[in-house]
Amino acid sequence: MADKQNVDTKEVKATSFQTMDELLASLGDTIVVPKKGQVVKGKITGIDKKSMTVDIGAKTEGLVIEKEFDVAQDYIKELKVGEEIEAVVLTPENNRGQILISLKKAAVDSKWEYFEDAMANQTILEVKGIEINKGGLIVECGTMRGFVPSSQFGKQFMGKIKNLKGKSISVLPIEVDKEKNRLIFSERHVSEAKELAQRDEALESVKAGTNYEGVVSGVMPFGLFVTVEVPVDGKEGEFGHVEGLIHISEISWEKVNNPKDYHKVGDRVQVKVLGIDEKTGKLNLSLKQMSDDPWEKIEESYSVGTTFTGTVSRVEPFGVFVNVEAGVDGLIHASKLTPDQTFKKGDEVTVSVESVEPKQRRMSLSVVTTTVPENYK
Repeated sequence: MADKQNVDTKEVKATSFQTMDELLASLGDTIVVPKKGQVVKGKITGIDKKSMTVDIGAKTEGLVIEKEFDVAQDYIKELKVGEEIEAVVLTPENNRGQILISLKKAAVDSKWEYFEDAMANQTILEVKGIEINKGGLIVECGTMRGFVPSSQFGKQFMGKIKNLKGKSISVLPIEVDKEKNRLIFSERHVSEAKELAQRDEALESVKAGTNYEGVVSGVMPFGLFVTVEVPVDGKEGEFGHVEGLIHISEISWEKVNNPKDYHKVGDRVQVKVLGIDEKTGKLNLSLKQMSDDPWEKIEESYSVGTTFTGTVSRVEPFGVFVNVEAGVDGLIHASKLTPDQTFKKGDEVTVSVESVEPKQRRMSLSVVTTTVPENYK
């Protein structure tokens, strides 16, 4: 008989029998009285083309028929008579006295297990594109649907994802989460497997503070994406290509309004690694730290009292900023300007240094009058 754990049971003990239930119960075994929605365990006693029977310990066998059989057909193909399975009771007793059960839950669970095993064993799967959206491609694998994000396509498919509707592609599962109903695949992990392996090897040797060469692969309002070329240890002439980001604040020592003013896609650049994002495996990079911070020695070149001509870099309600040299702006505070002293960006102005605070990255300036006053004699 089947395992009786987690099922409701009913025993009837009597010396005289009024019903068939009483007779069966008296035989010394406990008879399962199933309830709708209950999960039961049982052994497969028969499988044919349209139905399956399962001994669940009740007075009659459980039946998988019609739609429930069709839905679980792929799962049933893998089963054999004598195997123990779990099922859900749909109808405790229909008008024919049959107990109808469903294998849908077990079938779905087995599908998730299939993808979990495929991810663990790095098994390549074939999927079919069925729908394109802004984030990537929705695909079908058997009766399950999954998703291939745009970032998980190799170079050969960049800009061509819309052509994959109705087409089959090879992928690897990279996220399988039954609870969140998330099934994520990667085409790139198949088509660029060698490159990704080299990337992983190279990433292990990357250290913060090291300088590398790379190519700008993307320009965004918040910074520059760079594909960094990292030598693979022990493999002369081989490089791993690791993605990284130069945040807008790390492009230049001067104030950067738009990264596109500095570089475009395809530019080769020298960068310094500031750190590694352990979660994404991407690098945090800097362009400006390839050169010294201009504020470190600014006091030597522009001591208090120094007079020079600079260019107005921006105008704010509280004062006017003047560019001293690349990466260094000084401020003429509004309180030091007369009503007739107005400036706009790009104007040249002669100023005198009133104070320098390198650690606070501040320089105070005042305007040097170069015109002769009207009442001068």
